Amino acid sequence: MARKGTKQIRLNPKLTCGEEPGLSPHWRGLFLDYLAESSNVSESARKAGINPSRAYKVRRQEPEFARAWLVALWEGYIHLEMEVVRRLREGDHSTIEADKYDFSNAIRLLNAHRENAIRAQAQQRNVSAAEVRASIDRKVEAIRLQVRQERLRSGTNPGGNT
Repeated sequence: MARKGTKQIRLNPKLTCGEEPGLSPHWRGLFLDYLAESSNVSESARKAGINPSRAYKVRRQEPEFARAWLVALWEGYIHLEMEVVRRLREGDHSTIEADKYDFSNAIRLLNAHRENAIRAQAQQRNVSAAEVRASIDRKVEAIRLQVRQERLRSGTNPGGNT
């Protein structure tokens, strides 16, 4: 059944492969919630009980869902950014499994998703993408410097790139 105010989207059966019968009418909200937590489309689709192809097709065909998707990715970006900052401030350099937290990889992920975050934040704040890009660049550079200083203090990989 289509959501109120939207037309039903017909999907090729291949796009629904692996989905449970009786798809929840609330899958969009579940998917977006998981996406905001993880920034991982495949994992979010799995948790919402859908095939990722369904999510991509609906995003292409429903502008409102596409906007909500972008907002969820921005939220996920902010979560990762805050996690890195928290770990640096608290000196929390280990994962739950007692492995060393990979700050370099976290910063690479932040850089990789920066453009999506910029578009979403600009849309949310109604400011130009250039202003948001400059703000994010400043934040990422501050995190990079903080990681470098922490490495110098701890004596681990002082010459390493972040």
